[in-house]
Amino acid sequence: MNKLRAFMMPKWGIEMTEGKINEWNVREGDAVKKGQIIAQIETDKIVNEVEAEVDAQVVRLVAAVGETYPVGALLGVFASEPTSIAEIEVFMRGFQTAGVEVLSGQPSNATGGGATESVKGAQRQIDEAYLISPAARDLVKRLGLNVSHIRGSGRKGRISLQDVAQAAKPPRIVAAGSEISVLPTTAILDAFYASPFAKRLAVQHDVDLSKLAGTGPRGRVSKQDVLEAAGIRPANRHEPGAEVVRMTPMRKAIARQLTLSNSTIPHFKLRLEINLDDLLTLRTQVKARSGTAPHLNDYFIRACALALLRVPDMNIQVHGEDIHRFRHAAIAVAVATDRGLIAPVLHSADSKSVSEIAAELLGLIDRARAGKLRQQEIDGASFTVSNLGMYGIEQFDAIISPPQGAILAIGAARRRAIEVDGKLAFGNLAWFSLSCDHRAIDGAVGAKFLGAIKELIESPQQL
Repeated sequence: MNKLRAFMMPKWGIEMTEGKINEWNVREGDAVKKGQIIAQIETDKIVNEVEAEVDAQVVRLVAAVGETYPVGALLGVFASEPTSIAEIEVFMRGFQTAGVEVLSGQPSNATGGGATESVKGAQRQIDEAYLISPAARDLVKRLGLNVSHIRGSGRKGRISLQDVAQAAKPPRIVAAGSEISVLPTTAILDAFYASPFAKRLAVQHDVDLSKLAGTGPRGRVSKQDVLEAAGIRPANRHEPGAEVVRMTPMRKAIARQLTLSNSTIPHFKLRLEINLDDLLTLRTQVKARSGTAPHLNDYFIRACALALLRVPDMNIQVHGEDIHRFRHAAIAVAVATDRGLIAPVLHSADSKSVSEIAAELLGLIDRARAGKLRQQEIDGASFTVSNLGMYGIEQFDAIISPPQGAILAIGAARRRAIEVDGKLAFGNLAWFSLSCDHRAIDGAVGAKFLGAIKELIESPQQL
């Protein structure tokens, strides 16, 4: 068994393609125990704490904190017994992702060997080391391929039949024309103090370098100087004083998700103003009896959960041409964090009291803001509630989070003049705006759902 093990960027979920190293919890030379936290990795949804799966020693940390790496990339090297620097270097040079489990008892395939290994040797490695499907294993045997040269695309680097078939294809030959010179076309440019790229741009755009005053070190003409002389504004140029901030994996995921939703889902919106007076009175009574009371948002979530059961055509996910209807209400609650918007999920919210919802949601919000949510706490929602009332926003429309079928936007309560039994009175009213996926939900269904929420909130004893 190989005494060196690779720690790779893991894959959590089908859609994960990369992750960012938020923090190393170990240093080179440390001895780690099974179950010890070794790193914190941020995906497009959450920050995961990665545990060591075996006892080992940290011999090399490859990945830098704050950098993003693709799934399967080598992040570190661990050893089960004393190892020389030379052995570590050979291991890293021969590293390939296929079949290597993260700090598992499985030996890695980083042997440092080349394509001259025998078929028999490759067969031994298949049996003892590699994650590979039965069909892929048979094809490797028939073709006599070296499995260590095949990159697995499955979970944890598992090698599939398609991976083997692709590896068996001959290299693609790309047609090449005559050689192209990248040097300046005239030797007279050598007399100017300018970067090589600036000289090539000057030739390309017919810019006279003799008329340019370089803004680079010691008056060197830069690429930007030539582009400005040619009247071209660089695409990546920003205004003076602007700060350029790279998107985090979570922010990039939010951008992808919302762009996809807005461009592919036919949204329609329904709005209804709901009187909160009786709910506010009920909450005051609860607080007087027990000294504390759930937040208004906890009552709103409970109302949504019960309304989803009354109108089951709202309690759905849309997957292509299939509609998945749920028996219980799994409600995501939008939470603002330093890393971006995240929506932890209250599963089976219909079976929980308002107090139980309040307690569970408080824990979810704390873990969301600390980046400690577990995968099951962000997956599987059938509906989302987004409340900006605490920020003073009276009404807004929210964008659906696929594959859910709808999202409810709740604004702040305002005291307004209303008519009660033919007389003028004042009440606390709030706007509830429902965004629905028109592919699966009709207007009448959405209206019925909003009506159910109104009834439950204005008769809060039902909650």
